[in-house]
Amino acid sequence: MAKKARSKAPLYEDPSQPIEARVKDLVSRMTLDEKLAQLVDDAKPVPRLGIDEYHWWNECLHGVARAGKATVFPQAIGLAATFDAPLAKRVATAISTEARAKYNAAIRAGQHRQYWGLTFWTPNINIFRDPRWGRGHETYGEDPVLTGTLGASFVKGLQGSDPKVMKAAACAKHFAVHSGPEADRHHFDAIVSKKDLWETYLPAFKELVDAGVEIVMGAYNRVNGEPACASKTLLVDILRGKWGFDGHVVSDCGAIEDIHAHHEFTGRMAESVAVAIKAGCDLNCGRCYHAAGEAIARGLLTEADIDSVVSRTMRTRFRLGMFDPPKSNPYSKITIDAVGCKEHRALALEAATKSIVLLKNANNALPLSKGLRQVNVVGPLAKSIDWMWGNYNGFSEQIVTILEGIVGRVGPTTTVDYREGFLLDRVNDDGPFWGINDVWKADVAVLCLGITPYWESEEGDAVLSDRNGDRVNIGLPKNQSEYLRRMAAKCKELGKPLVVVLAGGSALAAPEVEELADAALFAWYPGEEGGNAIADVLFGNAAPSGRLPVTFPRSVEQLPPYENYAMEGRTYRYMTEEPLYPFGFGLSYTQFKYSGLKLSKRSVKAGESVRAEVTITNTGKRAAEEVVQLYITDVEASVPVPLWALKAFKRVRIVPGKSKKIAFDITPEMMALVDNDGESRIEPGEFRVTVGGSSPGKRSEALGAAKPAVGTFNVL
Repeated sequence: MAKKARSKAPLYEDPSQPIEARVKDLVSRMTLDEKLAQLVDDAKPVPRLGIDEYHWWNECLHGVARAGKATVFPQAIGLAATFDAPLAKRVATAISTEARAKYNAAIRAGQHRQYWGLTFWTPNINIFRDPRWGRGHETYGEDPVLTGTLGASFVKGLQGSDPKVMKAAACAKHFAVHSGPEADRHHFDAIVSKKDLWETYLPAFKELVDAGVEIVMGAYNRVNGEPACASKTLLVDILRGKWGFDGHVVSDCGAIEDIHAHHEFTGRMAESVAVAIKAGCDLNCGRCYHAAGEAIARGLLTEADIDSVVSRTMRTRFRLGMFDPPKSNPYSKITIDAVGCKEHRALALEAATKSIVLLKNANNALPLSKGLRQVNVVGPLAKSIDWMWGNYNGFSEQIVTILEGIVGRVGPTTTVDYREGFLLDRVNDDGPFWGINDVWKADVAVLCLGITPYWESEEGDAVLSDRNGDRVNIGLPKNQSEYLRRMAAKCKELGKPLVVVLAGGSALAAPEVEELADAALFAWYPGEEGGNAIADVLFGNAAPSGRLPVTFPRSVEQLPPYENYAMEGRTYRYMTEEPLYPFGFGLSYTQFKYSGLKLSKRSVKAGESVRAEVTITNTGKRAAEEVVQLYITDVEASVPVPLWALKAFKRVRIVPGKSKKIAFDITPEMMALVDNDGESRIEPGEFRVTVGGSSPGKRSEALGAAKPAVGTFNVL
């Protein structure tokens, strides 16, 4: 009797076939109901086709989040302060390794829970245009080039370089023109000019699309009248049309409901679903897409529309190797031992150390000697771990506070004394205060001040926020400011140096710190190794090299209205008032000199590049890293342009007495302006090139930044 012939495996199960063919084959086998069940973040299984349940929502802003143990790296704004794109890629690579380890463990256990998948809604590349925004610490700062460069590096590290299988899927969010107010985000209409849109708000998203980002998340708000998750302008014309994006689009959580309930752009849920899907929003974080069947019944959508969006999300799952046998997946052997491993912990320390910004160092108060008789550490943040996590975080089994870091760095005969000083939650009171009089016993007082994510975070998460996660007052809390004044007076009376360590995820308008402290560090939300990193800088184990990715204004009075999305007067690129601390600023324990700026051409035709070369000399007494920043100003532009615009940056390590030459290629794209119609072009005229360790301006040099090297060239 003849043997029964084995049935041929379906094409979609064959990993040797092109992904597009596999996607088409799989979707063609699905019923409409099965396809509709794939439209939301908790997609249902289709057992007959081997489609597992899958939760699309995962987070890894600065480490795998919300799934227990993970290496906690510095919050995104701290990573931005490193001005180190290769480091950002290494951090993201470590995160994706831990992500695969967790995913593999979950799959082996037969679990398909939320926050254990491979699609990460990270990074947040919105422009941090105003320090009042509570979510600004999730971003890479206020500059489009810094944001785009670091974001693209993060995407490449997260997604990996294997030509066949994506390690994890990254997401560029929130598209677009989204940076507060948090209280109004569900109904707010961000009115923005074409010039600001293309000059400031879109470039980083374009950079990430060019880097191959797999996912784009639509924002809650409207943009010039259109809900971002149903915007023909953003999703059809720009993202998939002009830029050729071929991944999938997901809504922010609850944003589809906002279309009818808050924006009143449509009348009913099914209509919101229809306009969003028609615009190419493929996946709904929420429950509104359950009404897609009603939208089809009413003729608002067709099954072909559903096929399109399901095909795009399934393509992502195929790219992640979810339909391939483990033996053909290069990441299937990553084990849970990778999570929190010593290599990742060392990387967290490196990133935290490079993120620390030295704001002031009068009379070389820092670094401290390890042989001091007594160090007084003051302030509840010194022993708190809440501020070190940031938000969208995982948890480490070992997190080092400032107090612990200092104890671990002092000499064997040094006494470390700790005092609470003040209460974090008594922000509007003048007391009670402790520990001021005790400073007479110390050689130095280290005072830890600042804010935590309880002051600034996403809507509803910041319990001490002035307004729904945002800040109204961008200075130090009143009780901290008063404590600083009293401690500074006592230290001055006794002749004791006062070192301030500032915590926070955004600019603090605290001129009293610059006035009263002998030295000041800004430490952001530094992650699990934050205490060791801060102590290493305090005691000279490491030279500070971080730079400010945001401008620190002197007060909120220097800011335009928060609700206004026009860039005039905002950020270092357009702000004409003198800030407290400028963008790109940060001191070192050594000194650098910039000289000999040479431009390969003094006159170029439009479309030609110019090579800039500068010599940097370490004129101090210790080896350190310098963040070399290149800015361009279009001196003769026919439309308003940024006063200065960062175009490139590099980290370089130089030993004392030595020089290095650093070269940058100034491309035609760097010379282009954006006109009032949002079009990019290169105009003839003079261009000024400034290369230094901070953004240009008198304030940078007044604070101790090296004098930059300046040159000009002309476009004919």
